[in-house]
Amino acid sequence: MASLWTSRPLLRLPRALLRTPGRYIQTQPIVSCRPSSIDHRLLSQRKAHVRMFSSSPRTIDSQVVVRVPPMAESITEGTLSQFSKSVGDFIEMDEELATIETDKIDVSVNATQAGIIQQLLVAEGDVVTVDQVIAEIQPEKQPESQVESGKAESIPKQTSPRHDPTNANQSSTHPLTTEQTPADSPKPAREVSKDAASPKKEVPSAQHTEASGVLQGIMPSRAEEKVKMTRIRKRTAQRLKESQNTAAFLTTFNEVDMTRLMEFRKNNKEEVLEKHGVKLGMMGSMARASVLALKEIPAVNASIENDDTIVYRNYVDLSVAASIPKGLVTPVLRNIESMSILQIEKGIAELVKKARDGKLTMDDLNGGSFTISNSGIWGSLFGTPIINLPQTAVLGTYGIQDRPVAVNGQVEIRPMMYVALTYDHRIIDGREAVKFLVLTKRYLENPETMMLEP
Repeated sequence: MASLWTSRPLLRLPRALLRTPGRYIQTQPIVSCRPSSIDHRLLSQRKAHVRMFSSSPRTIDSQVVVRVPPMAESITEGTLSQFSKSVGDFIEMDEELATIETDKIDVSVNATQAGIIQQLLVAEGDVVTVDQVIAEIQPEKQPESQVESGKAESIPKQTSPRHDPTNANQSSTHPLTTEQTPADSPKPAREVSKDAASPKKEVPSAQHTEASGVLQGIMPSRAEEKVKMTRIRKRTAQRLKESQNTAAFLTTFNEVDMTRLMEFRKNNKEEVLEKHGVKLGMMGSMARASVLALKEIPAVNASIENDDTIVYRNYVDLSVAASIPKGLVTPVLRNIESMSILQIEKGIAELVKKARDGKLTMDDLNGGSFTISNSGIWGSLFGTPIINLPQTAVLGTYGIQDRPVAVNGQVEIRPMMYVALTYDHRIIDGREAVKFLVLTKRYLENPETMMLEP
């Protein structure tokens, strides 16, 4: 019992009570409440611990977390290219918060619940993985005033202790960054007075600097800028190099008289646009001519599997090469063998628009049995396209140019276009490649024959 009392120095009891423990036991709850307070603290800690581990995996202290969504079966990471919202902004449910760039497509990350963005846990340019938390949102309904104006109100920022509210108009004209010191600080005041006392340090105008540089013989700027390659461009480079190292490349050329096809387009483009809402170009006819030639030369539409098996197809999935700022993509238009020229034109236009808007999906890019590369729209006159593995051929079409040609023993000026077929010589012989290109040329020079073929 002696050790029990000495362990509680805060108890100050009369000696008489020490001789009668029974009386002390009766008065203990009144004299000391320290054990009760300790129990309450332990209980509160245990409750907090239970709340932390029993909460939803997508919620932290009533805040909703935004995670990287599944991107594709073969893609586990990407680069966060940009945030469309900032901390303090209101975001609607399912509204896009960020864009993640992968090796093939751009993936949108949408908010799972409406609210105020409390924190962005990664920065633009960081590599993120599937299911990684990138932001926290405080669930909250958008105020009616914001709904009417269409703008979300940011979270009020903490005001600096030395901030003067009366200078609000001045701050809007001359904003201070977070690294600047308020105007009443003595250090900036000395710097201002120093600058005022030294007017000779005024920065000269651009014209004066340029003129002085020329007179004094100063060399022009040799500045350099280093920019990381986008994931799409890096992946494209890897695949093209793999294609170059794998396939036995060979290219054959021909030229096409585009007179009749251009007349056909000129006579029908306005009516087609008005009736079908489709702009009649050249790609639809080129794709249709290629399909008809592929029916007769199936090896051009085949591929090699496991280095020892040739896969022949009775369908044509056309890969359309499209150049976007992030790199080269080849979205696929499937089963074009069953499409008309107008259907092909419409499908290609939709794919190109999705590519430029960054809305392509993995389904748009997977597969493809044959590729057409139309670099003529950029003014290219001649070239050798590269095969898009595992395909075995690619048709390159180029710019249309008026040139003198022999027609029935007479020299005439005709709109001519070079075409090139790069093929994998491992499964396509030269005879087949040349025959395919000749058939394509024949259909393009006589567009009415394409209408007669099933």
